[in-house]
Amino acid sequence: MKKTYQYYLSILIFFLLMACDPTTREAVEDREISNEEKTVKQGPISLVIHGGAGTIKRENMTEEQDAEYRAKLAEALEAGYSKLESGAPAMDAVIAAIQIMEASPLFNAGVGAVFTNKGKNELDAAVMDGKNRNAGAVAGVSTIKSPILAALSVMDDSPHVMMSGPGAEKFAEEQGLELVDPEYFFTQSRYDALQRVKKREEEKGNSAALLDFPDSKFGTVGCVALDKDGNIAAGTSTGGMTNKRYGRIGDAPIIAAGTYADNATCGVSATGHGEYFIRSVVAYDVAAKMKYAGMSLDGAANKIVYEELVEFGGSGGFIALDKAGNISMPFNTSGMYRGYMNEKGKPNVFIYKDEK
Repeated sequence: MKKTYQYYLSILIFFLLMACDPTTREAVEDREISNEEKTVKQGPISLVIHGGAGTIKRENMTEEQDAEYRAKLAEALEAGYSKLESGAPAMDAVIAAIQIMEASPLFNAGVGAVFTNKGKNELDAAVMDGKNRNAGAVAGVSTIKSPILAALSVMDDSPHVMMSGPGAEKFAEEQGLELVDPEYFFTQSRYDALQRVKKREEEKGNSAALLDFPDSKFGTVGCVALDKDGNIAAGTSTGGMTNKRYGRIGDAPIIAAGTYADNATCGVSATGHGEYFIRSVVAYDVAAKMKYAGMSLDGAANKIVYEELVEFGGSGGFIALDKAGNISMPFNTSGMYRGYMNEKGKPNVFIYKDEK
């Protein structure tokens, strides 16, 4: 009993001496300073966008087509960045950039949406605010002119995160959003693409049709922005897969799969074969690797796209942006329409794999 008492007394004396020792206090203070230095410094206002990944090769593009895509991507960047420059929140920039792409027939979102097996356009979209992790999404809508705006309204004006089909359209009408005739989304090139896929499907089956027309499962637009207050927002809008059936919904409107934002880590918007992105929870996985494994944005993004997705059989890519303004745009296809802007008057636009 006496030995036990002496043992605990010696431990108490040791800690008292340590507490009184100025060198020990300095060491503790140094550790505190070191931890403060590890705090990520806020980066400049920044914006990154994508217009979809897929089999995008120089030899398949005319000079005119190449220039048209680059001009539209630059326009979307300028629209979003001007919002940030004016002091608007990141979400305003995300909406502005995506609406430019939704209104263009070049991309599989809004006007350029692909067709379902029944010859309809069914659109999906989602937004997420990294400041409070609020989110909103719509899925399977056919009469809402700007699905990304409807997703924002679900977040801001309802207690829900996702609405779909006629219910989402009724909600949009009640909120005063612009509705259009479904014909608004018709583009001949997308309709012709549906006919080619359906013909091949009749000849060889669904799996063969996907192999012969790999881009039928791609196409999305997205944006991630960082504002002057250090807040991150992300958004994604898509027409889904060509020839999709039975109310299929992909990853774009699924929070954590195709869209995610958290100020503590990053914002992500994905594009690719949605089923794989859903099963891999891709967008959240980037943030999780940063938060729990201490990985950098680029390290986490590259591991997912070039290793984990490939091993799983998934194809596509995503854009990501963290609070420090670091940008990552990995993809494992031959191309991805993409770009970023973090300095006035200098949109950086890329299409092919060899562009950096």
